[in-house]
Amino acid sequence: QVQLVESGGGLVQTGASLRLSCVASGRAFINYAMGWFRQAPGKEREFVAAIIWAESLTYYADSVRGRFTISRDNANNMMYLQMNSLKAEDTAVYYCAATIFYRDSNIEAESEYTYWGQGTQVTVSP
Repeated sequence: QVQLVESGGGLVQTGASLRLSCVASGRAFINYAMGWFRQAPGKEREFVAAIIWAESLTYYADSVRGRFTISRDNANNMMYLQMNSLKAEDTAVYYCAATIFYRDSNIEAESEYTYWGQGTQVTVSP
């Protein structure tokens, strides 16, 4: 059984940084893609970033490219999201997600992901 647990959220001011962590357990993730999604109040959940575990290839939403960095620690089954230059519009619950990766996977699509964490709140005050 795959389990994903996020941590690292909090309340910060505009321009600050936070690093989110996701610890994954239950199996080896070498054949997986893992991603970060977020959901702001009153909005649908949206793609933030993803990483192909085996190749460490990364993908970003336009809204966060250049400010956020996704990475993974293979030895410890950890995934991170370093968030810099935070804006009020980054306020959301952030979710870690995982799915078996295939070459035709659309890893920016929420529907592609099988496993989800419980989420961690990030609040950026203006």
